[in-house]
Amino acid sequence: MTSKTAPRIAFQGALGAYSHEACLQARPDMIPVPCMTFEGVIRAVREGRADLAMLPVENSTYGRVADIHRLLPQSGLRIIAEAFVRVRISLMAHDGVKLEDIKHVRAHMVLIPQARSWLDAHGITSEAAADSAGAAADLAVSEERDIGVLASEVAADIHGLKVLARDIEDLDHNTTRFLLMSPELDQTRRAENMLTTFVFQVRNIPAALYKAMGGFATNGVNMTKLESYMAGGSFTATQFYADIEGHPKTPPSPARWRSWRISPTSSIFWASTPRTPTVTASKCGNHRKPLAGFVVAVFHVLGIVADTFLELLGQRILGQLQRLHQQTGRQVLRLEL
Repeated sequence: MTSKTAPRIAFQGALGAYSHEACLQARPDMIPVPCMTFEGVIRAVREGRADLAMLPVENSTYGRVADIHRLLPQSGLRIIAEAFVRVRISLMAHDGVKLEDIKHVRAHMVLIPQARSWLDAHGITSEAAADSAGAAADLAVSEERDIGVLASEVAADIHGLKVLARDIEDLDHNTTRFLLMSPELDQTRRAENMLTTFVFQVRNIPAALYKAMGGFATNGVNMTKLESYMAGGSFTATQFYADIEGHPKTPPSPARWRSWRISPTSSIFWASTPRTPTVTASKCGNHRKPLAGFVVAVFHVLGIVADTFLELLGQRILGQLQRLHQQTGRQVLRLEL
């Protein structure tokens, strides 16, 4: 912890943002520290102005949060827990304003499409703001009576606005997953169900990712997430972000780390966190049946056998061409590798 009198937690956005709501749910005893950017959140922890960081990583409607996967490996922080916030969108305005008075709303550009059907049904136009909670703060000090803001109900409470409509999001499963991050690595097994996160790279050769991933199925390890993204300015996606069920020190994970010839300390980034019960693999529908795992393992072995066979075949053909060239003195075939 920092030398502050009370522990602090940094998040991106203004007070009342969904990230702030995640902080209130996960660490209600900590003082929230709003930051302008994700980089600012990480910097606040590294400089000692905050003890923990709360960062969004993906949304069930919008997908992954841009820049987070790029920032994590170099952040110097470790994931210690995950948090899920059900994104409930509220329309808010000044006290005394009625719903029929609202002609236009402001919100973060990601939030507006998530309530598009409701806005269209009520004939309300929209414009993007840098931050939904920030837009609520700006509206609170303005005199605009025909303007509303889409944000969390927490933002309305903080900035003294009246909620005109609740739960106006198009999809009732709209949820954002957050990562609670600390400068200290916690390798302890803190729950029965653990989730291990790591970022890794593979060589840009055929079947490199296939070979790396197949061993997880062989050892009965369930992978719940795999995403690729560019690394080092290259357009070749060779860096991957992955989540697997289990802990590196608990079977069958240790066997997988050994067979993969990678350890948690040598991977680019890693962390093991308690798995939130409400989003276990079985409830998300991606739990792999034993038979499916067996089939994947079989195909993995067959793939390795096929690759080995083709490599040996290529070497034999190349050897024959070289001998033919020596015998005839002519270049029968030019190979460019």
